[in-house]
Amino acid sequence: MSIFHPGELYTHEEIYRILSVGNAGGIRVKINHDGTIQRAVVLTAVPTARVASENPYHDRVEGDVLVYTGAGQEGDQALGGWNKRLLEQVQHPFPVYAFLLVESRRSKKYGTRRWRFLGLLNFLRHYKETQIDVRGGSRSVWVFEFRVLSRFDGVSPDYDAKLMVDLIAEQDKSDPLVDADSIVEAAPSVSASAGADPLELEGLRRRMLALPPDRFEHLVRDVLVWSGFRDVRVTKYSQDGGVDVNAIAGQMMWPLRDLLLQVQAKRWLHTVGRKEVAELRGSLQPDARGAVVTTSHFSKAALLEASEAGKRPIVLVDGFEFSRIVLTSGVFAP
Repeated sequence: MSIFHPGELYTHEEIYRILSVGNAGGIRVKINHDGTIQRAVVLTAVPTARVASENPYHDRVEGDVLVYTGAGQEGDQALGGWNKRLLEQVQHPFPVYAFLLVESRRSKKYGTRRWRFLGLLNFLRHYKETQIDVRGGSRSVWVFEFRVLSRFDGVSPDYDAKLMVDLIAEQDKSDPLVDADSIVEAAPSVSASAGADPLELEGLRRRMLALPPDRFEHLVRDVLVWSGFRDVRVTKYSQDGGVDVNAIAGQMMWPLRDLLLQVQAKRWLHTVGRKEVAELRGSLQPDARGAVVTTSHFSKAALLEASEAGKRPIVLVDGFEFSRIVLTSGVFAP
């Protein structure tokens, strides 16, 4: 078997033997004679319930984005090794295969075929972030985000380089702001934390990241009620057309009284990009204002889209600003 099909299961031996990479490590690379990367393999795993609750920063596949946090659970991380070399895909579009471990070797459910091929990865962005380590202290880590490309029947080492180039070209063509979408920026209002302890804010964001997506939507609802909105309703989960919460500005918001606010709640670890902001605007009722609330960050392109002249402005609230608001409200008890 020399062709990998998205969604199918493979053995560990098939992966490293067919792709000519090493047999250990989360990132494995085949190097050309001139030192450039010919192909790479990224391996991650479905976390157990315990791991997911103890470490909400765990690697995640959210939609078609893989969030990959640098190795180590304690201390500051340096950008180096194979992590750093994956960034070279921007200049030299080598193929990066992604596999997800669906069961441990102790499980008999899948036998030796335990690695699901997700597709090829297109590097999106990387950024430095402050997280809480296993000892409860703050540390700097590097977070990498990749677009999972899987709209193809199969891929073989014989033609993976060409397929990768074609897939990236198709992706770039579909989004004219792809370069701006690769840059992560904090919303302007987040620069000041209003005296709150940054470690306390990150601890709160960490807890929100561990929530199920629907529970996060209800938390947004509770904060809106606390803020003075009325008739606050969470839409039916997964059938909301891009809108998760509807709310009406209350009497105390007299200049905006009776204004309809429609909110998209993103309990994401990965960055919210331009696409999500534009999609929310397209889902708004004619007389409504929109907002995106997330546990993560916004890309530069998302900020540009939210405030683009001639379009209805969209309010963006990132994970750190929302943590400050939640902390002030007291609606999210320990």
